[in-house]
Amino acid sequence: MIHWLRSLFKERLSFTPEQQQRLEAWHKLPKVSLHTPINKMRCVVVDVETTGLNLMNDQLISIGAVAVVNGRVSMGDSFYVVMQQQSASDKGNILLHGIGAAAQLEGVPPIESLLAFLEYLGKDPLVAFHVTFDETMIKRALRDYLGFSFNHPWLDLAYLMPGLNPPLAHKFRALDDWIGHYDIHIDVRHNAFADALATAQLFQVGRSQAHKKNIIDMAGLRNLEKVQRWVDS
Repeated sequence: MIHWLRSLFKERLSFTPEQQQRLEAWHKLPKVSLHTPINKMRCVVVDVETTGLNLMNDQLISIGAVAVVNGRVSMGDSFYVVMQQQSASDKGNILLHGIGAAAQLEGVPPIESLLAFLEYLGKDPLVAFHVTFDETMIKRALRDYLGFSFNHPWLDLAYLMPGLNPPLAHKFRALDDWIGHYDIHIDVRHNAFADALATAQLFQVGRSQAHKKNIIDMAGLRNLEKVQRWVDS
């Protein structure tokens, strides 16, 4: 009941005409073919920070993303936003992600945050490590604030990397395991942009490994992910 009431009164009920036009423009963008070779397309690697781990009740605090364009991480094509919160998360949560109370309360209003993210993303496919959490939190926010169901193609490196490296499948489970194994440097963990950047570098490793197996496009990578999900089930 609380969640239903919260959704009913979200800011999505008060779009400005300019915001409405921006959302409509995003909806009209053409879909991107998943059969385009990875080295000829743009993918967006994303990570989020939230007020907690409850997929139903916790809130999205920040989104960090970096694009992989034609197979290369493009630092100049990146995104980061802290979404304005009605009340700051607890101290333990702040210690985890480092986004203080003032930053949360003075962040970018949710509608503007999410419109900016959609405009940055376009219709390009999304990549994450353990997609379920990131996807659920982003979908919930888009539903609650912008009023639509976000059905977008995702690739989950938590299944792709074991699928590409069977001997490591039972040894490595967490993002830290994989980035440590491949010597990927990360300045700070539990920062949405830093985690997205590390995940993008891991995606580069996976893309290179997949290419050697003649898997060259997003459709092929997603098929391998599905197979690995079946193996793990």
